[in-house]
Amino acid sequence: MAENPVIEARNLTKQFGALIAVDGISFSVFAGDVFGFLGPNGAGKTTTMKMIQCVSPKTAGTLTVLGMDTITHPRTIKAELGILPQEVNLDTDLTCRENLVTYARYFDIPRIEAGKRADELLSFVQLREKRDVHIDKLSGGMKRRLLLARALINHPKILILDEPTIGLDPQGRHLIWEKLKALQAAGNTIVLTTHYLEEAERLCNRLVIMDGGKILVEGSPGELISRYVGSDVVEADNTPEAVSCLEELREKFDIHGDMVQVFTDRPREVAKRLFETCNPGRVMVRRGSLEDVFLKLTGRVLRD
Repeated sequence: MAENPVIEARNLTKQFGALIAVDGISFSVFAGDVFGFLGPNGAGKTTTMKMIQCVSPKTAGTLTVLGMDTITHPRTIKAELGILPQEVNLDTDLTCRENLVTYARYFDIPRIEAGKRADELLSFVQLREKRDVHIDKLSGGMKRRLLLARALINHPKILILDEPTIGLDPQGRHLIWEKLKALQAAGNTIVLTTHYLEEAERLCNRLVIMDGGKILVEGSPGELISRYVGSDVVEADNTPEAVSCLEELREKFDIHGDMVQVFTDRPREVAKRLFETCNPGRVMVRRGSLEDVFLKLTGRVLRD
C-alpha cells in the first residue's frame, strides 16, 4: 500500500486581486522527507509555505497537512508544526531559556516539562552555556540556533524552515546543517525554502523549483542535475576561438559574459580539445551543481 503524504497539494492556487501568486501547483511531502521549495524572488514559494502554515488561506485547489484540510483544521495543524521564520522574532526582554519556556506555554506544555525540553534543546543547539543570557547579547548564528530550538519545543511532526541559515557565516551555516542532518537522520519531516543552492543540495532528498507561481521541475538534487546539466561542466574564457571550436564539435554551450559554459557527457574530451587546439585561455572541468540547474531553468536576470 502506498504511503500517505503528510502534506498534499492538488491544483493549489493563491490569488491576490489580479495577481496569481501560486498557479495551480501539485506536490506531495512524505514522512521523513526534507523537501525544498526553491525559486527566484516572487516565484511563489513563500506564499506556498504560508498556506501550509495555515496563516494564508488558499484561493482554490486542495491542501491537506497530516490528513487535515488547512481551511477547516488550522488550529490542530498549527499545534503539530514547528516554525523557524526568516526574521529573528525572539523576545529580547527574556533569556535564551526563558524564550523557550515561555513559547512552550502556547502549546499547553506544563512548566516543568517545558523547562526540561528547553534544557535538552539548548544542549542540542550548543547554547547550554548561554541559557541565562539575554537575546541582545547573542551573535546572529546563536539567534538562528535558538530559533531552531524554539521550533522544536513542541515536538512537531513537521518542521517548517524559512531561510534557516540566512545571514550566517560559513561556520554558523555548517553548524545549522549539522543539526538539521541529525533531525533528518532521526526521521523528522522538514520543509524548507532557501536561496543557498548548496544548502538545498546537501539537505533535501526532494525539492521543487518554482517560477511565476508554477512548479518547473520536481525531483532529488541528483536527478535534476543529471537530467538538466550532467555530471560535469566545462568552463572556458569566452574567446572567438573557443566558440568556433565548440561549434565545430557541435556541443551545446551558453555564453555568460566573459565565460563559455558547456554541458556535455564528454567533458574531458571537450576540455582537452579546447585546451590543445582552440586557444581558449582558461579551461576547467567541475562537477555539475543544483545552482547550474536553477540558473538554466530560471535564467540569470536579477529579480527584485
